[in-house]
Order: sequence, then structure tokens, then C-alpha cells
Amino acid sequence: MTRFALTVVRHGETRLNKEKILQGQGVDEPLSETGLKQAAAAGSFLGNVEFTHAFSSDLIRTKQTIHGILEKSKFCKDMTVQYDSRLRERKYGAAEGKALSELRAMARAAGTECPVFTPPGGETLDQVKARGKDFFESLCRLVLEEAGQEQRRAAGAPRGSLEASLAEIFPLGQSCSSELKGTSRVPGLAASVLVVSHGAYMRSLFGYFLSDLQGSVPDSLSRSELTSVSPNTGISVFIVQLEEGRGPAVQCLCMNLQEHLGRASEAP
Repeated sequence: MTRFALTVVRHGETRLNKEKILQGQGVDEPLSETGLKQAAAAGSFLGNVEFTHAFSSDLIRTKQTIHGILEKSKFCKDMTVQYDSRLRERKYGAAEGKALSELRAMARAAGTECPVFTPPGGETLDQVKARGKDFFESLCRLVLEEAGQEQRRAAGAPRGSLEASLAEIFPLGQSCSSELKGTSRVPGLAASVLVVSHGAYMRSLFGYFLSDLQGSVPDSLSRSELTSVSPNTGISVFIVQLEEGRGPAVQCLCMNLQEHLGRASEAP
């Protein structure tokens, strides 16, 4: 059995986010001043978490966010970020650069509604999910491969510091803490992965985790919270368990956490 932690963060706010303009993939808008402060606040919040891998969409708003996070890290300042186009936002085609209200009007005119509606030249929900699934499966293969190499080098010594750093930052109750710290029967985390991506993409990915993979969630999360788009720099944490001959088991520890955003608004 191999376990790893997956921390997924939405990018910080852009001017177009605030104006409710669709960016998708074709409008590569940088972070606003507020977005830069949000990224720094998320970095401070995650500053004691020891990450082993960092992945980001290759769009500028996610690049700026992940660098803002890592700059505040006590362990990962010099970590190499792997940029992956599979982590890009949903492509909205003809609706990119237009107001969200226009997309909704286009959907009504087509006799459907968002997010099911696909604008001309855009991606379907199934296409977005396929990208997320492809990224996740490749990540699982990477963790398994590196865990096997580590076991051969270190005779399977657990990486207890990974659990400890997460459990310190996410005090989500005794059951979650025990999951993070592991038990004598559960191996320690083989990796702790940071991913920075986009709102619609993350909603699709989380839907894949919870519906397709039948992942577990905290009882405190409502249905609306499970299906809502993350706020800018919202933080979600999952524990992924991999066993030979079985599909990945995913446990959600928290979703779209935004406790740090109060600190961003207070920053000068």
C-alpha cells in the first residue's frame, strides 16, 4: 500500500475574475494586486507543509500563484515546479473574454444551462474530466514509481515528517489527524503533492474523485459545498491510497478552505 497527500489550490484573483469575465485558456490574465496578496496568504498558511512535488497549470495566473505560495515555504522555496497543460482551465471557446452573464444567455438560447452547456470551440465537461483523470493517473504512477525506488534505498522507512507537517496545518479533528499521522497498520505518506489549477477544472476533478472513485468526505461538508467552485486560493486536501489490483481510494480532508483569505484582506 502506498499513500500520498494531494493539496489542490485555485489561483489567486485576477481583474477579470472580479469583473466576472471568462478567461478559460485563451485569455491569459495575470493576478491582480488582491490576487498576489491571496497567493502570499495561502503561502503563509501552508508555510510549514513539506511538499515533495509541485505542479501547476501553465497559465500565468497559476504560475504566479504557485510561486507566491512557495516563496513563503520553510521547506520548498527552491522546489522545481512542473507546468502541465492538463491542469489548465476549461476551454470556453467563443465565450472566452465575455461576461459570465453572456455565457448563461448563450446556454439559455441553446435550451440548456451552465455548466452543461458547451460554447462553440469549447470543451465539454467530459473532456475536462478526461484531462483531470489523465493527470491524476499519471501522478499516481509517478508516486508509485518513486515510492518503489525509495523503499529499495531506505528499506521502506516511513516519511513521518510529511504527515506531521500536514496534521499541524489542518487540525480537522481526531479522525482526520489519525489518518494523516497514520497507524501501525497504515504506512506513512510516500509523497505530499501541491497542485495549483483553476475553478471549473477543480470542480470537475473533485467530482471525479467523489463520484467516479467514490471518495469519502467529511460529514461537515454540505452538498452545495461539494459542488461549488472554489474561491480564489481556496485550498482542498486529499489523501490518496494506492493498492495493487485496486483503484485509487481518495479521502477528502477539507474542500475549498479559505481561512487564510481574511489575512489577505488585512494585509497592507
